[in-house]
Amino acid sequence: MTKGKCPVIHGGATESGMSNMEWWPKALNLDILHQHDSKTNPLTNDVNYREIVKTLDVSSLKNDLHALMTDSQAWWPADWGHYGGLMIRLTWHAAGTYRVADGRGGASTGNQRFAPLNSWPDNVNLDKARRLLWPIKKKYGNKLSWADLIAYAGTIAYESMGLKTFGFAFGREDIWHPEKDIYWGSEKEWLAPSGGEGSRYSGERDLDNPLAAVMMGLIYVNPEGVDGKPDPLKTAQDVRVTFERMAMNDEETVALTAGGHTVGKCHGNGDANLLEADPEGAEIEDQGFGWLNKTKRGIGRNTVSSGIEGAWTTHPTKWDNGYFQLLLNHEWQLQKSPAGAWQWEPIDIKEEDKPVDVEDLTTRYNPIMTDADMAMKVDPEYRKISERFYQDPAYFSEVFARAWFKLTHRDLGPKARYIGPDAPQEDLIWQDPVPAGATDYDIQSVKDKIIASGLSTNEMVTIAWDSARTFRGSDKRGGANGARIRLAPNKDWQGNEPERLAKVLSVYEDIANQTGASIADVIVLGGNAGIEAAAKKAGVDIVVPFSAGRGDATDAMTDAASFDVLEPLHDGFRNWLKKDYVVSAEELLLDRSQLMGLTACEMTLLVGGMRVIGTNYGGTKHGVFTDNEGALTNDFFVNLTDMKYSWKPVAKNLYDIVDRQTDQLKWTATRVDLVLGSNSILRAYAELYAQDDNKEKFVTDFVATWVKLMNADRF
Repeated sequence: MTKGKCPVIHGGATESGMSNMEWWPKALNLDILHQHDSKTNPLTNDVNYREIVKTLDVSSLKNDLHALMTDSQAWWPADWGHYGGLMIRLTWHAAGTYRVADGRGGASTGNQRFAPLNSWPDNVNLDKARRLLWPIKKKYGNKLSWADLIAYAGTIAYESMGLKTFGFAFGREDIWHPEKDIYWGSEKEWLAPSGGEGSRYSGERDLDNPLAAVMMGLIYVNPEGVDGKPDPLKTAQDVRVTFERMAMNDEETVALTAGGHTVGKCHGNGDANLLEADPEGAEIEDQGFGWLNKTKRGIGRNTVSSGIEGAWTTHPTKWDNGYFQLLLNHEWQLQKSPAGAWQWEPIDIKEEDKPVDVEDLTTRYNPIMTDADMAMKVDPEYRKISERFYQDPAYFSEVFARAWFKLTHRDLGPKARYIGPDAPQEDLIWQDPVPAGATDYDIQSVKDKIIASGLSTNEMVTIAWDSARTFRGSDKRGGANGARIRLAPNKDWQGNEPERLAKVLSVYEDIANQTGASIADVIVLGGNAGIEAAAKKAGVDIVVPFSAGRGDATDAMTDAASFDVLEPLHDGFRNWLKKDYVVSAEELLLDRSQLMGLTACEMTLLVGGMRVIGTNYGGTKHGVFTDNEGALTNDFFVNLTDMKYSWKPVAKNLYDIVDRQTDQLKWTATRVDLVLGSNSILRAYAELYAQDDNKEKFVTDFVATWVKLMNADRF
């Protein structure tokens, strides 16, 4: 070894090394399907969190959190001796990342502990809140996840300041690794204004889907105004779009904005340029802390977070109606905070209506409003709602409590997943309620009637697939339970082939009426029967496992508008794209597979099996690499990996599969078909199932994956 040369091999496992995707950018990155591999979870074999949390002493936990709120620590003192505002911001910024378009974000995984969220500019100093909570997490250990604790802390903070909360449910399981699958935007810098490189806006001000926040690194809107330029009317439009994409209507938006700013304060009494690196970029001696001020005091009244400085209300540690009283009864003017941020301050206000200093209770300062707060006053619709809340404080409190519950539980899933003594019993429309289904009917009789109905194998399998494929593990919405495929808007979605769907459903409804089974169960049983028939045609006798009890939702139980985001716009498993997209077909397949909770191997299995059964949209033959369509054989993989054939592109997403010797066309295929044979990882799975000794393994593994998807929404 050369003298003085470092013996460590740098690059491969450090940030300085080039990743495979950087070396080969055309390769398909499958990390999205395996990012939460069991190897990252130290509790996999020891703890079932959703069972052990049922033994949590909630009363004791609640008492400990109440005590924490007023136990000010010298290393990070509480404003006015109460941590409520900080804990509410912690919870809000965890839950507020949720977006309806793909159900990703939210508080249900505890992902705020990891990058990028732990170091977002909008999350400045929330690392301190998590450290304050650590003694409680340490005490309750495995019985209390970080995800539940972070969501609960803000709820108890409100309770401690006088709000009658709507309730709380436990059951959020922690992840142990950053969620790299969540697309937060394509900007190359934090807080980049719209119009720059990778801007999330197009047209007049059209925010790209599935994004909800207006800038990289913000939870929702810029508090100083659009691109940092104060204009409450313009900001109102950003607020409306952002909150709609968080599943909130105008009334909920005003309630959350006002309720979030009824307590606590903004921090900007200092120079932001003096702050050190964020937690992910800090030196090791700072123990994961971020944004430290090592040249000035930097805590208490001298804290810098948002850059805006001041409290919104006269009594910032008390739940009251002071927000609307100040906002609506005063005129406001633009001012600059000590940190140089734009904020609104009252033109004329009585001394006793000013909030006191966080440390010196004898000194008072002007209250402040952000541009988003002023939007509640100047936007006509928001103003009407604000006036009503001002006139009826009890109504405001009730609407806020319900909206806060929705914010903190939207991504937890249906009520069946709620755990704990304070979980509300009321059915809420946004929970997509489904009644319990019957379990005492004769399952074999139902299956026999389906088989005798004259429906084809691909019809039975396709309808079951279309019903279940809407499931997304991000927020536990969609799926076969509820049979919403027969209700608006699902029944009219192009991807569900409405005419064929109506034909099959008419048969299933008769069978359900005759047997007492739910239509949802009949749909799934039909798919199972079709797969059993396809396997038998391939020479394999197998029974697809089934559990009864799915219910049938009604129109009254369904918020039809909220289901628009679940409409399939592509389905690689059925070889269908609604239109030509900028994103490749195989990348769309990965995104859908991840939402359904599939691994790369399971995705490969389903594509290959669905092709040979003949479930393609519209009956197309792309990727049907078999002369025995309808049989659950491994022919797709055998022919995909056979070097007898070559692939020739004939259109953007269409290929001819031709015999190398004769140049005769044998099959046609899409990118989704061929990526299973071209991508090195996916080809490894394809080769496995193409082997002569794995014909039965293919059927067995396909059935196991099928059952996993059919039961994904059974909680």
